[in-house]
Amino acid sequence: MQRILEVKDLSINFYLREGVVHALTDVNFEVFENETLGVIGESGSGKSVTVQSILGILSQPPAKIVSGSIRFEPESRNLELNLLPTYGDTYRNVRWNDISMIFQEPMSSFSPLHSIGDQISEALTLHRPELSETDVLSVCLGLLEKVGIPSPAMFFKRYPHEFSGGMRQRAMIAMALVCNPKILIADEPTTALDVTIEAQILELLESIKSEFNMSMIYISHDLAVIGEISDRILVMYFGRVVESGVADEVIDNPLHPYTRALLKSIPKIDQPIESLDPIEGSIPSPFEVHTGCPFYSRCTERLGEICLRQKPAHKTYNNGHTVSCHLHA
Repeated sequence: MQRILEVKDLSINFYLREGVVHALTDVNFEVFENETLGVIGESGSGKSVTVQSILGILSQPPAKIVSGSIRFEPESRNLELNLLPTYGDTYRNVRWNDISMIFQEPMSSFSPLHSIGDQISEALTLHRPELSETDVLSVCLGLLEKVGIPSPAMFFKRYPHEFSGGMRQRAMIAMALVCNPKILIADEPTTALDVTIEAQILELLESIKSEFNMSMIYISHDLAVIGEISDRILVMYFGRVVESGVADEVIDNPLHPYTRALLKSIPKIDQPIESLDPIEGSIPSPFEVHTGCPFYSRCTERLGEICLRQKPAHKTYNNGHTVSCHLHA
């Protein structure tokens, strides 16, 4: 299976009046053709910054890529995205045509002043100028129907506020698919939805991924959802990758204390509310600099001074399961 995306040693800082935020530190991962990579972590772990850097939509300044590389199709085109002007023609063509994104809150992603149909068709017209108006309309209506919006011709003319939350998210998915991208990024697309609609959206995403033969990066803070939808899992904490591997292996045999803590914190139907086991504490201040493991203050398995003072090495096992922890030195 060929790699379609390679992120190597990526570090990103935000230079603010209050100080420097080390948003990402030496992040490494790959995405392969036709796979779903699940990215899991609490708020502030660097998930959204990672995918926004791939799309080139971080505000620079204050953000700056200080080291590392982001390569699209490294074995064929070898397009190093981090070296491209983010508003240049090449990067603009990569967005939508090659890599597209479903944002977390569609209500704030759609313009309230234009109909859903106008916004979806505009994206297609800009990136496929050779298509006639009739062809554009046909493609857009077909996509709205494919994502489960009834009477697409009627809803095509409606505005975002006339859609329910689930319907807006379906429309956002249709817009992301309009140019048939090779990678679809889903940034917590079910956060504001109820459980029933969430299940429908997850099923829709899996079906579309298979039908369009594309890869997907799925971001969530819910490990149960990530385990269900992903082929491989990337666990992030404080802007670092602490564990990665095949989904079943990470879920069944977690190596990092943070991953184990995430699993323990998932509520179970057969357990009383009193037995919930949340992770104590919170992610450190983004302005803090850690010479050792950033999970040290919350870790129940810490070894002492070595965890506090020394950065854990990155270890890879034969099955491709990786972990950054002194317990596996």
